[in-house]
Amino acid sequence: MSHHSFHDEISLAEKTEDLARKAMKLGLIPSFVVHHFPDSWVFYIPDQNTSPPLTPEEAYLKLKKLIESSASSV
Repeated sequence: MSHHSFHDEISLAEKTEDLARKAMKLGLIPSFVVHHFPDSWVFYIPDQNTSPPLTPEEAYLKLKKLIESSASSV
């Protein structure tokens, strides 16, 4: 059984920000933007041509996959 370090929407969004910072340090993404709204957070993670808005869940999964794939290719 996997253990996650988030338990609600806010902790998921915070964990996603941590993953985005890690991906930047690893050189996997050039930047990221988070728009904080009263009821939600919206993530923008640019790729080569686009930067669609992502929910914290979508951004978390995208970043986790990106970091895991870079670790497995080393």
